[in-house]
Amino acid sequence: MLYNIILVIHVLIATGLIALVLLQQGKGADAGAAFGGGASGTVFGSQGSASFLTRTTAVLATLFFVTSLTLFTLASNLSKPESVVDSHAGQVNETEQSLPPAPETGVPSDVPATDVPASNDVPGGDVPVSQ
Repeated sequence: MLYNIILVIHVLIATGLIALVLLQQGKGADAGAAFGGGASGTVFGSQGSASFLTRTTAVLATLFFVTSLTLFTLASNLSKPESVVDSHAGQVNETEQSLPPAPETGVPSDVPATDVPASNDVPGGDVPVSQ
């Protein structure tokens, strides 16, 4: 909730900052600058005039940076990503628990046990027996 409120404020500040920058005149936009005179840059001294628009732009730029850092901090605390190993280990444990236990044969093997008798167990094997 707080994240969304700060995000809306951040967008409003960004829009206001863009509007204020576009409203201001450039440094050499005075009438004397159009005719090649360099006097327009030195009318107000080396610093120039700090008008209302300039000060408001500075305040909005500062607020923009503050809201940017706040949004970053809130976004990083919203969800902590798990490692791939931890998330995969949870899936493996669930799979192992859902499998039925293997029958005990006495000899550990990867081959599944079957109920079909081996050919050696059948009398006569593959060779027909005459009676």
